[in-house]
Amino acid sequence: MTANNLRVNEENFNIFAWWASILVLKIFFTVALVGFWRHYKKIFLSPEDAMFIKGSKVLYDDPDVERCRRAHLNDLENILPWVISTALWLTTSPDPTTAAFLIKTFAISRIIHTIVYAVIVVRQPARFLAFIIGLSITVYQTLATVYYYS
Repeated sequence: MTANNLRVNEENFNIFAWWASILVLKIFFTVALVGFWRHYKKIFLSPEDAMFIKGSKVLYDDPDVERCRRAHLNDLENILPWVISTALWLTTSPDPTTAAFLIKTFAISRIIHTIVYAVIVVRQPARFLAFIIGLSITVYQTLATVYYYS
């Protein structure tokens, strides 16, 4: 197959575009969550930021801020590779039912991951299971793409 012949099933792409957009919004949500805790607790990373709000302090290790910041970093480490991997995988013409299932499952697993990590903290293995489901989908799609084009 040449690059000129690449085709993506429209139904697959629509599902991917919708859920990828939801996940981008979720990344922004975690940014807002970090900002919320910083302002609520009056904790900032630099003296010039802290000087704008009376009573603020510079602190690098607040547990609430750090938990949300780590959830955000985990999103960046997992959602961005998934978006690239899935966009490439969709060029391999996967079955629409399989594609829809994997795309939705990944997105829901990432939403659950953020909820149990940074919003309503739940004991392990909840976060691990949400993480490993998403990671497994990304690895599967990436390997399927490599196999298809090799």
